[in-house]
Amino acid sequence: MKKRIPYGVANYKTLVTEYGYYIDKTEYIRLLEDYQSPVFLRPRRFGKSLLCQTLGYYYDHQYADEFESLFGHTAIGRNPTPSHNSYVVLPLNFSTVPISKEIQQLEQNFNDIINSRLMTAFERYEALESRSFSFDPNRSCTSNLAHLLDRISGHQLPSLYVTIDEYDNFANQFITARNDPLYDALTDDDGFLKSFFKLLKDAVTQRTVAHCFITGVLPITMDELASGYNIADFLTLNPRFEEMLGFTQSEVDRLLDEIYSDHDLDPQTRPEVETLLQTHYNGYRFSRNEGPKLYNSTILFYFLRQLCEHRVIPEHLTDANLKTDIKWIQRLTGSNPQLTKTFVDQVLWKKGIHYDRVQLTEKFDMHRFFEPEFFPLSFFYLGMLTRQDPFTMKLPNLNMRMIFTEYFNEIHHLNDTSGYAQMMIHFLETQDFEQLFTDYWKLYIALLPEAVFASVNENFYRTTFYDLCRRYLSEFYVFHIERSSPAGRSDLEFVGKPQTKYAGQRILVEFKYWSNAKLSQAGKTVETFAPIEKDVEQVRGYEAALQQEIPEAKITSYLVYCLGNQGFRFVALSGFFKLFNLSSADSA
Repeated sequence: MKKRIPYGVANYKTLVTEYGYYIDKTEYIRLLEDYQSPVFLRPRRFGKSLLCQTLGYYYDHQYADEFESLFGHTAIGRNPTPSHNSYVVLPLNFSTVPISKEIQQLEQNFNDIINSRLMTAFERYEALESRSFSFDPNRSCTSNLAHLLDRISGHQLPSLYVTIDEYDNFANQFITARNDPLYDALTDDDGFLKSFFKLLKDAVTQRTVAHCFITGVLPITMDELASGYNIADFLTLNPRFEEMLGFTQSEVDRLLDEIYSDHDLDPQTRPEVETLLQTHYNGYRFSRNEGPKLYNSTILFYFLRQLCEHRVIPEHLTDANLKTDIKWIQRLTGSNPQLTKTFVDQVLWKKGIHYDRVQLTEKFDMHRFFEPEFFPLSFFYLGMLTRQDPFTMKLPNLNMRMIFTEYFNEIHHLNDTSGYAQMMIHFLETQDFEQLFTDYWKLYIALLPEAVFASVNENFYRTTFYDLCRRYLSEFYVFHIERSSPAGRSDLEFVGKPQTKYAGQRILVEFKYWSNAKLSQAGKTVETFAPIEKDVEQVRGYEAALQQEIPEAKITSYLVYCLGNQGFRFVALSGFFKLFNLSSADSA
């Protein structure tokens, strides 16, 4: 029986007993025991909920009889810590608390959800049953928790192990909605949330709570709770825990070995799959500026599930659930459209966006979250930017670049052009790449305001052209961006998919950019611009390397000079040299 791909599975027991694919991260359980109050933040869909579930199954006394079946195959199972299955686990998830626009109703919702978890914890202390103690659902959850902690201390019962998943969930919604009064009421010194954390702090100090593991996305709420919960151990930027969530390249390689074997996938697709995974999903760094990069684990499984179900490389490479994250741009930049455009342009078309390392801490003030100079840090925690070096951040991978590009198109009203479909149909019918690029220039580039071209580079043309093509042609082609070869990294490559009439076809494209200013300084125009010999040789080198790697490939190569917004020169290089004397004016 083939194992199923665990996309979106957050229950550890279900994962290891029903799905089977599990990247063993249990070695970090031992490391976490060094901290009573660890706080570990990561972007959405990085496996935080699974980690909380794993800790629950490891420490909860009710799963002691299942320890071998649940953990025997893992690093921690082969060498467990003395405290495994020693506690009553109290698993809390604040994302289950219904949001309300009234603080009183929100408090009631919070009490209802947390009380339901506390009631389960009470029932699992058998010693309380004979002491005539009953749980009161009409009390606040803080009051009920205080009663439970008193009984634990007074009767020498096993300590609690508390996990809080999505600790900042409902608070973040108030922040991004800019509902300051409700947020202030939520985090008020006398508010229900801070009272709850004050009690947890006292319990951890007294050891009635052995450990309290907290995870979420943003550090803002933890900063607001600092006076009530000043015992937190912030591990988010600790290099020791860099790889606790997310997958390294070596882990992905082993996973692919297993999946290709279990699902009897065509091994000839493996190189294409590996290249796609690396460019689309790899690239995150949190606590360091160099060394192994990380994959977003949930998004990776999104791709692999489709690959195994349909046995071909998926047409759509971006999880629709991830696209909702782009709304954070609108929320942070507020009602200032120019600020939005400036930030999107800077992230997409510059080589990096500067950040202040001193300010990259685990917590910062809510109001600074909305200041433009803090955008790099805000988007870092949201998983949209990652470390490039000690001074700059960048988009982590092509997947996130495509999401930002779609937003760029939305800003400039470039998503509803009916001509796109016709140009793609014409290309599929004729394979006229020259006309495809000419149409792109006419229907896309020519519609952009001139101000855009003050900040772009060759990456702008490569990214927007690729984005347009992959939206319409992904059923027929796989696309590679900056694919590595012995000759270097080529800009863009179209790879005909198996089982299509384009199988075996390779279209290799190299972009070169000259700004309007550079063109003017050189005394050149679109009509007088001639290809540069070293650029031609560069493309010939890419083609030769590709032909040697894949002798049966049918390769066509193109060199495209993008000359500001004035036009382009198109060079076809495929066993012979041919110059097409074209520009935007010619093709209009």
